[in-house]
Amino acid sequence: MPGTRDDDDDRSKSSGLRRLRLTDGLSPWNLPGVDQPDHIGVTAHPERFGLQRRDDAFFMEDVPLARLADELGTPTYAYSASAIEARHDALAGCVQRPTTLCYAVKANSALAVLRLLARRGAGADIVSGGELTRALRAGMPADRIVFSGVGKSDAEIDAAIAAGIRSINLESVEELSQVTARAAAMGRTAPVSLRVNPDIDPQTHPYLATGLQEAKFGISMDDAPQVARRAHADPSIDLRGVGCHIGSQITSINPFTDSVARVRQLIEGLAADGITLRHIDIGGGQGIAYRPGDPLFDPAAWGAAIERSLEGLDLELVIEPGRYLVGNAGVLLTRVLGRKQGQGKGFVIVDAAMNDLVRPALYQAYHVIVPIQGATEQTEVVDVVGPVCESGDFLALGRTLPVTQTGEVLAVLSAGAYGMTMASNYNTRPLPAEVLVRGDRFDVIRPRQTVEELLGVERIPDWLDE
Repeated sequence: MPGTRDDDDDRSKSSGLRRLRLTDGLSPWNLPGVDQPDHIGVTAHPERFGLQRRDDAFFMEDVPLARLADELGTPTYAYSASAIEARHDALAGCVQRPTTLCYAVKANSALAVLRLLARRGAGADIVSGGELTRALRAGMPADRIVFSGVGKSDAEIDAAIAAGIRSINLESVEELSQVTARAAAMGRTAPVSLRVNPDIDPQTHPYLATGLQEAKFGISMDDAPQVARRAHADPSIDLRGVGCHIGSQITSINPFTDSVARVRQLIEGLAADGITLRHIDIGGGQGIAYRPGDPLFDPAAWGAAIERSLEGLDLELVIEPGRYLVGNAGVLLTRVLGRKQGQGKGFVIVDAAMNDLVRPALYQAYHVIVPIQGATEQTEVVDVVGPVCESGDFLALGRTLPVTQTGEVLAVLSAGAYGMTMASNYNTRPLPAEVLVRGDRFDVIRPRQTVEELLGVERIPDWLDE
């Protein structure tokens, strides 16, 4: 088979495909200098991806992934409640000062996920009026919600002020004027913070870098003192803090401490002018391991470094993690529809597509893909593609995978963040189901959309039937 390793090919001729079990211990991939396929690394450390391995099959908590696929169908997003809670607790308790954790709702906005985090004491980092409604509906207290984003409408600002949220994070001097006008019109005082742009390179994907000078986000460090003085003097504004968010998928500590150092200079300068703040918001962006060999973010080391950076500042800390809490707590289950051998390239065609998980096409993002039960010792290099009519419809390109057959179910890992929230109905494809797992039980938190539901919201003008 094209793309298959020769040693595996020879073995398969005499014995057929052999299922590789945990007890086997030896494989061609144990040889020095030979890179391991992803499924070997995942099998060795499934906990990194919110999974367990038992009886040659992957489980989420105590539920076999095969059961979820059989009972709910595919594509389906599945999330581990315990994995999300563990990540929350590790990050929320790593800094020894009053800390408010405001979960970035855009990462995974399922109401059940928000309620789960609200029960742990989390608030929300929102970027739209819709996310404000979601967070409040899920039980997140308004005084633990911060509102970021460069394009807030008057209606969204009014709703945030009326709800009594913790802070509207201002992204420009123009936005200060807008919020001032809305607060005055409502006869209210608007709580605000300045989101500054510290011009720090987070060494991440260009689309994920938000703290560079050329980014659309934040107020420049040069302009920030003047904006802060203006906000402090305005009777319709309650200036509560200063913060930044430099990007996401950051696994090293230095970009965070560098940004804190720059924001600290601003805070100390404002204090010298008599402007006292209540909090410093250092954003989110903590990264996850997308591959078995990726470095793991260390919340304890990060927290200690942040605490050292803030030493001497009597301010509450606000953090806005998203991907770190949910990314490796979720998988996307997809079934193999068929196989195709192209000119010099093999394809595995699955029922999940770019409309279900757009990150590979949009960011060239790497998501590990593994069979949920067993794995043939024979491997091949293939593109994993979906049914959508686009050349960009792929989940993996040139990937070494165990040979899979039609009907088998694969798990796309690290899919708990920016998966379902970025999904679409392209090609009139209904949205996948979502399920939350706790111990040996699971609950559908969003039923699979039907074509009838999709078409039911549309209207045809009467004049088209005349």
